[in-house]
Amino acid sequence: MSSDIAASSPSAPARYLRRHRVRITLWIAAAEGVLTLFHAIPHLAVYALAVVAIAFWAATGRTYRSLTARQASWIFAASQALAVLVPVVWFVARAVAIGVIVVLAIGALIFLFLDRERS
Repeated sequence: MSSDIAASSPSAPARYLRRHRVRITLWIAAAEGVLTLFHAIPHLAVYALAVVAIAFWAATGRTYRSLTARQASWIFAASQALAVLVPVVWFVARAVAIGVIVVLAIGALIFLFLDRERS
Protein backbone atom coordinates (compact mmCIF):
# COMPACT_ATOMS: atom_id res chain seq x y z
CA MET A 1 0.00 0.00 0.00
CA SER A 2 2.76 2.45 0.88
CA SER A 3 4.52 1.63 -2.42
CA ASP A 4 1.41 2.86 -4.31
CA ILE A 5 1.57 6.19 -2.47
CA ALA A 6 5.28 6.55 -3.15
CA ALA A 7 4.76 5.72 -6.84
CA SER A 8 2.04 8.36 -7.22
CA SER A 9 3.89 11.18 -5.46
CA PRO A 10 5.69 13.58 -7.80
CA SER A 11 9.44 13.43 -8.10
CA ALA A 12 11.70 16.18 -6.80
CA PRO A 13 12.36 17.64 -10.30
CA ALA A 14 8.61 17.63 -11.01
CA ARG A 15 7.87 19.45 -7.75
CA TYR A 16 10.65 21.97 -8.45
CA LEU A 17 9.41 22.66 -11.99
CA ARG A 18 5.82 22.99 -10.78
CA ARG A 19 6.83 25.44 -8.03
CA HIS A 20 9.09 27.57 -10.22
CA ARG A 21 7.59 27.20 -13.69
CA VAL A 22 6.49 30.84 -14.03
CA ARG A 23 9.89 32.13 -12.92
CA ILE A 24 11.71 29.75 -15.27
CA THR A 25 9.37 30.71 -18.12
CA LEU A 26 9.95 34.44 -17.58
CA TRP A 27 13.74 34.06 -17.49
CA ILE A 28 13.80 31.97 -20.66
CA ALA A 29 11.48 34.39 -22.47
CA ALA A 30 13.48 37.42 -21.32
CA ALA A 31 16.79 35.91 -22.43
CA GLU A 32 15.40 34.82 -25.77
CA GLY A 33 13.65 38.15 -26.25
CA VAL A 34 16.86 40.10 -25.63
CA LEU A 35 18.73 37.85 -28.07
CA THR A 36 15.99 38.49 -30.62
CA LEU A 37 16.11 42.27 -30.10
CA PHE A 38 19.88 42.25 -30.65
CA HIS A 39 19.42 40.11 -33.80
CA ALA A 40 21.30 37.11 -32.37
CA ILE A 41 18.19 35.03 -33.08
CA PRO A 42 16.11 35.74 -36.22
CA HIS A 43 12.53 36.86 -35.61
CA LEU A 44 11.13 34.19 -37.90
CA ALA A 45 12.96 31.48 -35.95
CA VAL A 46 11.34 32.70 -32.73
CA TYR A 47 7.90 32.69 -34.34
CA ALA A 48 8.42 29.21 -35.82
CA LEU A 49 9.69 27.82 -32.52
CA ALA A 50 6.67 29.28 -30.71
CA VAL A 51 4.30 27.56 -33.15
CA VAL A 52 6.14 24.26 -32.72
CA ALA A 53 6.25 24.57 -28.92
CA ILE A 54 2.57 25.40 -28.53
CA ALA A 55 1.52 22.70 -31.01
CA PHE A 56 3.71 20.16 -29.19
CA TRP A 57 2.22 21.07 -25.82
CA ALA A 58 -1.34 20.99 -27.14
CA ALA A 59 -0.90 17.71 -29.01
CA THR A 60 1.16 15.62 -26.62
CA GLY A 61 2.90 17.58 -23.86
CA ARG A 62 -0.11 18.05 -21.62
CA THR A 63 -1.03 14.38 -21.71
CA TYR A 64 2.32 12.90 -20.63
CA ARG A 65 2.17 10.53 -17.68
CA SER A 66 5.30 12.05 -16.23
CA LEU A 67 4.63 15.23 -14.27
CA THR A 68 8.19 16.35 -15.01
CA ALA A 69 7.62 16.02 -18.75
CA ARG A 70 4.27 17.83 -18.51
CA GLN A 71 5.83 20.71 -16.59
CA ALA A 72 8.80 20.91 -18.99
CA SER A 73 6.50 20.99 -22.02
CA TRP A 74 4.37 23.71 -20.38
CA ILE A 75 7.49 25.78 -19.63
CA PHE A 76 8.69 25.29 -23.22
CA ALA A 77 5.37 26.41 -24.73
CA ALA A 78 4.79 29.32 -22.35
CA SER A 79 8.33 30.67 -22.67
CA GLN A 80 8.13 30.58 -26.47
CA ALA A 81 4.76 32.33 -26.48
CA LEU A 82 6.20 35.06 -24.25
CA ALA A 83 9.37 35.30 -26.32
CA VAL A 84 7.23 36.17 -29.35
CA LEU A 85 5.72 39.07 -27.41
CA VAL A 86 9.06 40.71 -26.54
CA PRO A 87 9.84 42.10 -30.02
CA VAL A 88 6.18 43.04 -30.52
CA VAL A 89 6.02 44.97 -27.25
CA TRP A 90 9.38 46.60 -28.04
CA PHE A 91 8.07 47.76 -31.44
CA VAL A 92 4.85 49.15 -29.94
CA ALA A 93 6.68 50.89 -27.07
CA ARG A 94 9.17 52.42 -29.50
CA ALA A 95 6.36 53.67 -31.75
CA VAL A 96 4.53 55.19 -28.77
CA ALA A 97 7.73 56.89 -27.55
CA ILE A 98 8.38 58.36 -31.00
CA GLY A 99 4.76 59.55 -31.15
CA VAL A 100 5.07 61.27 -27.76
CA ILE A 101 8.31 62.97 -28.83
CA VAL A 102 6.68 64.21 -32.05
CA VAL A 103 3.67 65.60 -30.15
CA LEU A 104 5.97 67.36 -27.66
CA ALA A 105 8.05 68.82 -30.51
CA ILE A 106 4.94 70.10 -32.29
CA GLY A 107 3.68 71.59 -29.03
CA ALA A 108 7.03 73.29 -28.45
CA LEU A 109 7.02 74.72 -31.99
CA ILE A 110 3.47 76.04 -31.57
CA PHE A 111 4.42 77.61 -28.24
CA LEU A 112 7.54 79.21 -29.74
CA PHE A 113 5.82 80.60 -32.83
CA LEU A 114 2.81 81.92 -30.93
CA ASP A 115 4.91 83.59 -28.24
CA ARG A 116 4.98 87.32 -28.87
CA GLU A 117 8.15 89.22 -28.60
CA ARG A 118 8.23 91.09 -25.29
CA SER A 119 9.86 94.50 -25.27
